[in-house]
Amino acid sequence: MLILASTSQSRKKLLENCQIEFIQISSGFDENSIKEKNILKLALELSFQKAKSLSENIQKISWPEEYKCGPFEILGCDSIFEFKGEAYGKPSNKEEAFIRWKKMSGEFGLLHTGHTLIIGNFDSISNTFKITKIIKKTVSSRVYFSKLEDWEIKSYVDTNEPLYCAGGFALEGIGGKYIEKIEGCFSNVMGLSLPWLRKNLYK
Repeated sequence: MLILASTSQSRKKLLENCQIEFIQISSGFDENSIKEKNILKLALELSFQKAKSLSENIQKISWPEEYKCGPFEILGCDSIFEFKGEAYGKPSNKEEAFIRWKKMSGEFGLLHTGHTLIIGNFDSISNTFKITKIIKKTVSSRVYFSKLEDWEIKSYVDTNEPLYCAGGFALEGIGGKYIEKIEGCFSNVMGLSLPWLRKNLYK
């Protein structure tokens, strides 16, 4: 059984659209506790810590009978947008989102998503989870933005969508019309590389 250690609605939708059976549970991990300057390493470490946190607390979850014994694959993901060497998380307010989009207009950046799969077996009788394998990788995609007028940026920022997204944009949302093209994995820009997951989930 695949467990998505995230409350992300975009990742949830990606898995549902692909008809991959899964359970979604928040990892409960404090992202601010990780201090890492390298953006690629940061995305990977955050994904690992999310999956690890859930694996360490899996025995506290009340499972339906059919899930109480057997293999589990815990998936942790974290996305960070890099623009000219600077990490862009979620903008703190509309002013910051507007300033970012002014910079990104007509430019490109890199969306890095750290992926971690912790594979193991949960035994409800002994209430233990034994890890058998850990698979980790950061997948990067290059995102090209349209050249926008100030009124277009303001209109987009006023929707509040940028405030809830890594990098200040959502490919699958309103912001999708401001993205010219993508080089690399498409679904990765939405927070989860489906080709990576398919390759590693069924090894």
